[in-house]
Amino acid sequence: MKSLYTILLFALLLSACNLETEDPQEIVDAAMKTAGSENINNTEIEFIFRDTEYGAQHTDGKFEYVRIFKNDNSDLVRDEYTNDGFTREINGQAVSVADTMATKYSNSINSVIYFALLPYGLNDDAVNKIYLGEKEIDGKMYHKVEVNFDEEGGGEDFEDVFIYWVNKESKKVDYLAYEYHTEGGGMRFRVAYNERLINEIRFVDYINYKPKEKIELTAIDDAFMNDGLEELSRIKLENIKVNPITD
Repeated sequence: MKSLYTILLFALLLSACNLETEDPQEIVDAAMKTAGSENINNTEIEFIFRDTEYGAQHTDGKFEYVRIFKNDNSDLVRDEYTNDGFTREINGQAVSVADTMATKYSNSINSVIYFALLPYGLNDDAVNKIYLGEKEIDGKMYHKVEVNFDEEGGGEDFEDVFIYWVNKESKKVDYLAYEYHTEGGGMRFRVAYNERLINEIRFVDYINYKPKEKIELTAIDDAFMNDGLEELSRIKLENIKVNPITD
């Protein structure tokens, strides 16, 4: 009898730990809490991605993103993207950038930092969340949540659609996929790996895949499990630093 009681108690505790809800907002909130997203505000985050330095600050609704690299002429280029727009310096001197190129550069910087800090940002005002049900991947159960964006406030790529797979037990985003429409469009599926916690913020790298043939975005998890994707690249963040912003 004691043994049966122990088993039932263990099962109850395990069930309580699982994320048992169909509310996409609750699922995203849980994923953000697990990732330490609340610790991103009022911090300075720096990392290197593909030999380029990136920096991000979020403070009271304001953001400052920085990208530093050397161009083909070995000039030091510093790009800055904030709520007020985009600016560029080359070797410490401000240079003029056409509006079309400023938009392109801003989107590029925003994309890298967006993925680096996920699931931070999934509660922005322009974000819409839809519950797509549960899915089993490699023996683990996931909540499948679609994210799309309002045109107003959704940025240049507001038509992009994302799907996040949140582990029911760990409450972590282990997989994500998205469909984009720029440069001919396409789909990507990313598998998180190399998880590390830095100053209570979760960072991961990704294995980046694309479908071998045309499919619906909602079916990309099935394609992953049935050898329907091919690896494109590895998304690796290096030399990550997280420091509080001081006056």
